[in-house]
Amino acid sequence: MENAERILSKFTTPETIVTHEFMCGKKHGALLVNPDLADSSVVRSVIFSIEHGEGGAPATLDDVAEILFEAETELSDDVDDCVNKLLNGDILLCMEGESEYLVITARSYTTRAVTEPPTETVMRGPREGFIEDLRTNLSLLERRLKTPDLAIEKMQIGRRTKTNVAICYLSSVAAPSVVKKLKRRLEKIDVDGIVDSHYLVPYIEEKPSSLFTQTGLTEKPDIVAAKLLEGRVALIVDGSPMVVTVPFVVIEEFQSGEDYYQRSTYSTFVRILRYLGMLLATLLPGLYVALQNFHYTLIPVRFMITLMTAIKGLPLSPLSETLFVLLLFEIIREASVRMPRAVGMAMSIVGALVLGETAVNAGIISSPAVMITALSSIALFTVPNLIGPTSLLRLAYTLIGGLFGLFGLILAVLFTLHYVCSLNAYDAPYCAPFAPLVYSDFKDSIERAPLPQMKKRPKSIPNNNNATRQA
Repeated sequence: MENAERILSKFTTPETIVTHEFMCGKKHGALLVNPDLADSSVVRSVIFSIEHGEGGAPATLDDVAEILFEAETELSDDVDDCVNKLLNGDILLCMEGESEYLVITARSYTTRAVTEPPTETVMRGPREGFIEDLRTNLSLLERRLKTPDLAIEKMQIGRRTKTNVAICYLSSVAAPSVVKKLKRRLEKIDVDGIVDSHYLVPYIEEKPSSLFTQTGLTEKPDIVAAKLLEGRVALIVDGSPMVVTVPFVVIEEFQSGEDYYQRSTYSTFVRILRYLGMLLATLLPGLYVALQNFHYTLIPVRFMITLMTAIKGLPLSPLSETLFVLLLFEIIREASVRMPRAVGMAMSIVGALVLGETAVNAGIISSPAVMITALSSIALFTVPNLIGPTSLLRLAYTLIGGLFGLFGLILAVLFTLHYVCSLNAYDAPYCAPFAPLVYSDFKDSIERAPLPQMKKRPKSIPNNNNATRQA
């Protein structure tokens, strides 16, 4: 039992590990297993094969490995590695007179079924989504990329969690510099644990404190496969359904997987709506406050008369009123997200209709401010992945527009554009193909050209000198 005790001594509560003692002829043996993680049927099969197998009792661990020819086995003399395997659900078998351990694969986890991801629902196209199991996620990706060029490199990150992370890319397409830089940053991570793929994002981004994310996130295997075909690299983390991709450019936020499963003309129209929605979401409240405070002569006369009638007698200034409505919406949105689903819908209705209508009738806020905020908030959801940055920019632009007018608002927008254009992650300009101009990539930016016309890979994404993707 010395070999078994060497393993059990590593655990604070060794009673969580079940020890099965047995006899192999005249030799004592012990089988260590974590019943919460190992497949009980495999454990029973291993014990039966050892005690009642054909050919007599096995004399060495190699003999045991030959008996268990249907299971994956390996010999190891590294105690720490064996403990890690045990914590992953494998079986450890030690025998009298043997200094090594026989590791038998018996991992079994309870995972949810592969279903359509709730964050990326589609009317057309595949409905499969990643789940929290690494093997299942890799199988979903390998089914779509049946090529020996698909490279899958695994590593463990986290001193205590030892989370399995898979780096996936096409060796003939992805730029070696991108792969090396990503590996180098992952190898430098030294933390207690990685619970989700989002934990890795700050360590692999160029500017982790930036307002704008510099990595792609998706739950759909078809989107990951398409990005790998363009030269990107994907990170799949065990325990997380979200896959991280690099390099990343901002136009990816305005693209949807469904764009490529419907007519190109309609996809182009929908993308134009997304860009317009983003402009309305960020600039409309600030523009409304700036015009009302400093540039009311630019407002049409009829609308000005209606506006003056609506705001007559209000106790709040235009800036205070708009900021109040915006913050009220953010509170309602956060409450509806955190509340249980059945209660969240009622919370949205009460907040949007009852509370807003009551505030207008009470003379606290005006109906134009409610309408402007509602229109801006609806436009906010045209690009769901940018809700966080857009919400903060909207508040900042509203405050600047109310204090400094249109000129201050224009300067703030120009400053934001300059900052965004300066971002560059993994040799991919963040605002490409607009800054810098890459005319060949315009076919998949605002416009979504028919697939037969997109014969080249995007030049905005570095690749392994393999630009042609179709003849």
